[in-house]
Amino acid sequence: MRIRRSVTRFFGGLIIPAISAVVIGYFTYYTVWGSRGALELSTTDTRLAMRKELLTDLRDQRQRLQHRISLLEPGSVDPDLVQELARGQLMDGGPGQVAVPRNTH
Repeated sequence: MRIRRSVTRFFGGLIIPAISAVVIGYFTYYTVWGSRGALELSTTDTRLAMRKELLTDLRDQRQRLQHRISLLEPGSVDPDLVQELARGQLMDGGPGQVAVPRNTH
């Protein structure tokens, strides 16, 4: 009886520290190797840099398109752009067709 009580007391005293150690180990593992852990940070930084570069390219493209649109607004139409667009539309033939531009002198 006395031995049983000392064994129960010994293991009863180890339950709380064991559970605490398991919980600390769980959170430590996910802090380092988890999907949002320290090792994933470098991958996330690389992806962020790539996305920022893509965003910069898209902003430049949008700015160029916005400029072309402003050249076609009523009242301030750019004749060179109209000619470029017309040539692009008219020179597109079907497959096997050849378009030869004529010089007008």
